[in-house]
Amino acid sequence: MERQRPHTVPKYIIYMFFILGLVSAVAFRGIIIFQHIEPLWVRPVWYVGTIGYFLFFLYRFMISKKRKQAIETFRLIEKLKANTCLEAEDREVVLYLLSSIRFSLEDMNYALIFILSIIAIGADIVLTAMK
Repeated sequence: MERQRPHTVPKYIIYMFFILGLVSAVAFRGIIIFQHIEPLWVRPVWYVGTIGYFLFFLYRFMISKKRKQAIETFRLIEKLKANTCLEAEDREVVLYLLSSIRFSLEDMNYALIFILSIIAIGADIVLTAMK
């Protein structure tokens, strides 16, 4: 029985989910601004953020599960601990794991969420002070 080797998704998928996560992050942080400027927009913006995050984190969950499953299926930790030579198939899986991490935009996503959170807090303080 041949084990199915994992592979990275195309770059356009990675960028599509990165943008989805970014839109969701902006939506949630924008709620604070809409609350001050146009309260009727709070609920639709909340839905955009919630549905976007639902899809984004479902995708991230599947990527994480796929990585963990590859490690388990190919027993990579055990092989490395035993200092066993990796077969060609094992090396391909390790290359998948490393490439998947390297091509991931999650660090950029975390940085943007951090920056957007600071901006949202600042905007709320300024808008509240202006009332």
